[in-house]
Amino acid sequence: MRVACIQYKSYEDEKKTLKKLIPLIYSAAKKKVDLITLPECATFLNINKSDTMMNASFERNSFSLRMIKEIAKNLDVNILIGSLQTLEYKMLTKKLFNRSFLINRKGKVICKYDKIHMYDVKISKQQSYQESKTYESGKSAKIAKLKVNGKYYKIGMTICYDLRFPHLFRDLALNGADLITVPSVFMHITGKDHWHSLLKARAIETGCYIVAPAQYGHYFNKRKSYGHSLIVSPWGKILKDAKTEKNIIISDIDKNQIKIARSKIPSLFINKKYKID
Repeated sequence: MRVACIQYKSYEDEKKTLKKLIPLIYSAAKKKVDLITLPECATFLNINKSDTMMNASFERNSFSLRMIKEIAKNLDVNILIGSLQTLEYKMLTKKLFNRSFLINRKGKVICKYDKIHMYDVKISKQQSYQESKTYESGKSAKIAKLKVNGKYYKIGMTICYDLRFPHLFRDLALNGADLITVPSVFMHITGKDHWHSLLKARAIETGCYIVAPAQYGHYFNKRKSYGHSLIVSPWGKILKDAKTEKNIIISDIDKNQIKIARSKIPSLFINKKYKID
């Protein structure tokens, strides 16, 4: 299976973002890829809660989701929308879900994942974020089953801050994931020290391919995203790095490499019980 990550920057305007994004999707599709992956907050990004709430949509009314489903069908390609800010009719907390969508070649949503771990951090006196004030945590991990060229691939779905919780990745791998997606808007201040190391570690620990489409650049003069969309092999080797610019990176997913990595280092399947004295 050939996978692409599209790296770009979302705006505070959904239609403006789509105008930039759609040609990139077409460019990736021309390279004969099977799966195109987009970053977190794929078509809208704003750090202000009220603006984010105002621009969020119920899933059935989402303009972005409808557009990208049509594109997937027209181009005969699978597309992962890293996330869209999604409303739920039954929600009483007045919060959103940060929801990832996997769309197949027929334009059908085959799997949805709500980000579990909220980005509630205090990096410094000047930089702190409370994602839980805007978003509700998801309750379920998800693995999608995608058929490509007669073979089935199991795709574990995560979003950004989930990356820092290795037990989630281990559980996805133990339940059959061949690759794990990590669509992100990762901060530059943490990304420069943590991003590559964390993604490589998750690949090594699980023996999975890690596919991490990310955003890059400055937002609102307050935040800078790290970029460096990565595709990492099950052995922990960085296969492609999008650096810090608008870019499309592509790599092949080879199931044999998963078997080889796990046979050499079978730690995924060893779960010794112990106690702490």
